[in-house]
Amino acid sequence: MAIKLDVERGEVSVQEEIRAPLIPEEKTQADKVDAEPDAEDQTQKSSKEDQWMVYLTTFVAVCGSFAFGSCAGYSSPAQSAVREDLNLSIAEYSLFGSILTFGAMIGAITSGPIADYVGRKGALSMSSGFCAAGWLAIYFAKGALVLDIGRLATGYGMGVFSYVVPVFIAEIAPKNLRGALTTINQLMICTGVSVAFIIGTVLTWRALALTGLIPCVVLLLGLFIIPESPRWLAKIGKQKEFEAALKRLRGKDADISDEAAEIQDYIETLQQLPKARLLDLFQRRYLRSVIIGVGLMVFQQFGGINGICFYTSSIFESAGFPSDVGTIIYAILQVVITALGATLIDRAGRKPLLLVSAAGLVLGCMLAGISFYLKAHGIALNAAPALTVTGILVYIGSFSIGMGAVPWVVMSEIFPINVKGVAGSLATLVNWFGAWACSYTFNFLMSWNSYGTFILYAAVNGLAILFVTQVVPETKGRTLEQIQAAINV
Repeated sequence: MAIKLDVERGEVSVQEEIRAPLIPEEKTQADKVDAEPDAEDQTQKSSKEDQWMVYLTTFVAVCGSFAFGSCAGYSSPAQSAVREDLNLSIAEYSLFGSILTFGAMIGAITSGPIADYVGRKGALSMSSGFCAAGWLAIYFAKGALVLDIGRLATGYGMGVFSYVVPVFIAEIAPKNLRGALTTINQLMICTGVSVAFIIGTVLTWRALALTGLIPCVVLLLGLFIIPESPRWLAKIGKQKEFEAALKRLRGKDADISDEAAEIQDYIETLQQLPKARLLDLFQRRYLRSVIIGVGLMVFQQFGGINGICFYTSSIFESAGFPSDVGTIIYAILQVVITALGATLIDRAGRKPLLLVSAAGLVLGCMLAGISFYLKAHGIALNAAPALTVTGILVYIGSFSIGMGAVPWVVMSEIFPINVKGVAGSLATLVNWFGAWACSYTFNFLMSWNSYGTFILYAAVNGLAILFVTQVVPETKGRTLEQIQAAINV
């Protein structure tokens, strides 16, 4: 699942860029070199003891990521019980599962303006409210309509979380911690999914819905004790509150003058840039970066991840493997491999991870497809369940190590500052549309041809290998300016 989204306008969304320079582009290279040690020295002045507020603020923010994961992970362990209790057809449950992503599309599109208008804390509070209301609706549902309304509400909250959480963390973290802290977002999403999978094996579907309230409540309470984003405060002209928030985050003994001046310069530079429009993306100089960013999102989603993630339990049941055991193994593996992938992005490089990941996805789909083929034709029935669980575990492990997170990293690097917001919005919308299409059609595809479904996903992931090899550049170890100059010519 991926999770780092960028859906706000150019002047705001670039603030979430982990490695984006805060120094205006018109400064000379010598100025940048001189300024860099000053920024590093400033960071070192604040000890680990003084940074407790940064860690606390990050913890509160990633409760939203955990809530995101809880929403995404709910439908798989609850499928059998919900269908039985409420007498839902496959079509009705498919709508319930997939309407989450439809709500997330709306949330992702509106999250940028909302976060800009009411602030990062205000947006987090609002999305928590939507998720809480949605979970309560699901808990009290007696029929498909209320169930779908609750799922739509949790989806909307999830879509807002998907943008605001990484933006908030990137804006409050000091430079030396920003990369490490932002990776927690993806890890907590996977953890939320995994926890829902595991406890869903022992709880009723209504009780499982109530557990989704826990991260929302923790987040709402935590918002009372953490500061607002200093960059947002600076952007709306609240100078006094901006300095107070930055002081709380950096420690009472830290000298924030250099960082505060740097942020103000950055804000002024952004305000001087023209606002990009959607049609501007199709200019020749931006077209390659758009193809790369949107293309990776297409392959990420249409490779089958949301269908497999949402309906893992039913896949294991269909193959004759104990769904509870398979789901728990799946959940643990997802968290472990995601954590490993986060450590390898800057070491192995983006392109190698994408290629290894896509190759693993092809293998996982082929193994699962073969298992369903054997079962459908009554061949080697004892081996079919083992092949299924092996294929699904290879698939989720491969996705978690590369295709889950790397497309968002590459997208954040390839778009120039003046089109980053609108380009990120387009890529995000494509991503959520793909998530909806995949989750909605999965049960129908499985009913049509179970092994053919996985062969289809294998073909898409095979095309992803070709796309990465021929189109996607390696961005490791290059500055954003170097990357964008090489792509946008």
